[in-house]
Amino acid sequence: MVPFIKWAGGKRQLLPELRKLMPKREDIGTYYEPFIGGGALLFDFQPNKAVINDMNKELIHAYRMLDNHDKYFRLLELLILMETAHDEAFFKNVRRMDKITEETGRGMIFNDFSEQLRAARFIYLNKAGFNGIYRVNSSGYYNVPSGKKKKVKTYEYPNIEEISNYLSRKENKKRMVKIRNTDFVKAVHGIKPGDFVYFDPPYDYEEGINGFDAYQKGGFGRKGQIRLANLCRKLDKMGVKFMLSNHNTKFIQELFEGFDIKIVKARRSINSNGKGRGEVEEVIVRNYV
Repeated sequence: MVPFIKWAGGKRQLLPELRKLMPKREDIGTYYEPFIGGGALLFDFQPNKAVINDMNKELIHAYRMLDNHDKYFRLLELLILMETAHDEAFFKNVRRMDKITEETGRGMIFNDFSEQLRAARFIYLNKAGFNGIYRVNSSGYYNVPSGKKKKVKTYEYPNIEEISNYLSRKENKKRMVKIRNTDFVKAVHGIKPGDFVYFDPPYDYEEGINGFDAYQKGGFGRKGQIRLANLCRKLDKMGVKFMLSNHNTKFIQELFEGFDIKIVKARRSINSNGKGRGEVEEVIVRNYV
């Protein structure tokens, strides 16, 4: 399985490195991923039990539509309709849905749309927008320009079917993949020794160098990086194994001093400036070897 969306900081190109550094599947109790994004490692590793999370409400809403078969089939129908209707005018109208519903003053807000329509809109905009970016402005409205595509393919089959089957699995009537939409600290609530966490947060970047963390209104910043490092040290003391990805910056090196830090090369594929999509250094931090 591969991600059903394109996401800033996606890990598909780093999977060979990450695979080598992961614990064995049989040695992991529950797999946690508090910044799920596109889910490249989750769908590649396919742990039996997992807890996934992200602060982006629209992203998590799409995951939740995929983990329900009835809603999933309706979602596919809407995606097909959007593919058929796609042109520049249609893209702009779909993009404005969140803003229009607040401006009508009739008590209707964006969350009142059908669940499947919200998810279809999110996926369509991801595929039709410029370079696969999901970005919101300070008011929380989606503000990515059109990718100027004549045709849009919103999903690949059978990949999306396999994702739906994986996310909706149950054993003894209990969901094997739990989906959360909360702060990353709360996302690991209930974790215990023997479990494993992969952190792929919004990346740190040096002052004066473009970064990207506008995945949702607010942002992450260095305060978020410090909170994350503190959580990692807490998990380490609990006996929980973790692995973390980030840019190779002096700040991150200092934050995670004392842990195993491996420097790897990666290509940045999502950037509004084409010149910013070159090779960069990243770090993979672990509390085990």
